[in-house]
Amino acid sequence: MASENAPAPDLDKAAIPAAQDNAQQDVWDTGAIRRGHLRVRTLASVRWMVIVGEIALLTAMAAMRYHAPYAPCAAVIAAGAFINLLTAMSGPGQRVLGDREAMAQLSLDILQLSALMSLIGGTANPFILVLIAPVTLAAATLPLQPLLILGGLAAVMSVALAVVSLGYPSASPEPRLDLEYRLISGAANVAGIALIAGFVRQSVVEAARIALALDVTQAVLAREQRLSALGALAAAAAHELGTPLATISIVAKEMSREAVTPAVKDDADLLIAQAERCREILRRLAATPDKASDEVHERLSLRQLVQEVIEHHTGASREVRVEAIVTGAKDVKTPDIRRMPEIIHAFSTFVENAVDFAKSEILVSARFDADTITIEVRDDGPGFSPEILAKLGEPYVTTRPGAEGSRTGHVGMGLGFFIAKTLLERTGAEVSFFNGKPRGAVVTARWSRSELEVA
Repeated sequence: MASENAPAPDLDKAAIPAAQDNAQQDVWDTGAIRRGHLRVRTLASVRWMVIVGEIALLTAMAAMRYHAPYAPCAAVIAAGAFINLLTAMSGPGQRVLGDREAMAQLSLDILQLSALMSLIGGTANPFILVLIAPVTLAAATLPLQPLLILGGLAAVMSVALAVVSLGYPSASPEPRLDLEYRLISGAANVAGIALIAGFVRQSVVEAARIALALDVTQAVLAREQRLSALGALAAAAAHELGTPLATISIVAKEMSREAVTPAVKDDADLLIAQAERCREILRRLAATPDKASDEVHERLSLRQLVQEVIEHHTGASREVRVEAIVTGAKDVKTPDIRRMPEIIHAFSTFVENAVDFAKSEILVSARFDADTITIEVRDDGPGFSPEILAKLGEPYVTTRPGAEGSRTGHVGMGLGFFIAKTLLERTGAEVSFFNGKPRGAVVTARWSRSELEVA
């Protein structure tokens, strides 16, 4: 029974090479994380919005009788519209642009916007902020290196436009705003590009990481649901096959009694023996202390639970002893709980982690009283460091040693605690991490009895 629900190792690897330091990597460097590729349709749509805004700006200036080089401005806008039309016609809208192609396209956008701004005041024009748009789009869809190149280009153009540009349009001829103002405005635009692109980038990276971590968690849950379904299917098969095997056995016995030759009798006896063997196998599959049903797959005692948790870790290291204990309040009935593979997987992850950090002992304890059930993993190692303790339960948080320094040989992405915590919370647990006294790390999950106990 325990082997059917054995905790699967390496839940937090997610097909990513173990040697990678994911906490330090840019998220797009990891192939297993879904990328936010830039599609032709998205680029074209954003460009049309920008072009409409440019036309509206030029129209507003003309309506207010501002003195501006309208013909060159119109030519720059028309060039942008022509480039966008060619881009939209270059392939299906769902086509994903390569990183270099996307960088080239967004570079053209920055240059087109800069050319327009140079004709209508440069950094003296408040609409210089439109240079933020291509960099923001790159922050959301491209790897780090193209983003830095595009951000650098936009920053250079912002500074250049403070020095090289025509005067700011106005209703009557006025002197150009002084250089100091234009330089400060350019610096402000550079700061805006950096802050907004950085904010978008951080948000997208965190969303991608959370998405991957949740995908891994869903894969674990789906696998455990299949295992549970397999156990139920085995019990159902044992029950359903009992009737036809009984019929085969009866018919074989009749054939044996009425056999006209020794060969027929031998065949009938062999058939009886094999049918009885099949029935014995099915009895072992469906055997329970009470009655033949599949309830054995759905319930277990607290002691059985903690034993299953530590079973695969007791021999993981000669240096560390792993023990389990169950205690309860006086005069309170010991609960039988529903089998939840999520709980076994989660606490197996905690124990596996503790094996790498414990000094000599790990204790897995289950406690119960009239209202609650609590399971705890405690080791005698150095405990959680303050910076790690503040982030435990988030994805990609790990200080686990590499394979060469790990007692278990496990190297993960820092998803183990995140997956375990997510699994436990789905069962209704309140999960907490803290350091014990005088030392050691402690992981605790607490449920109300009604959430786990079998009636």
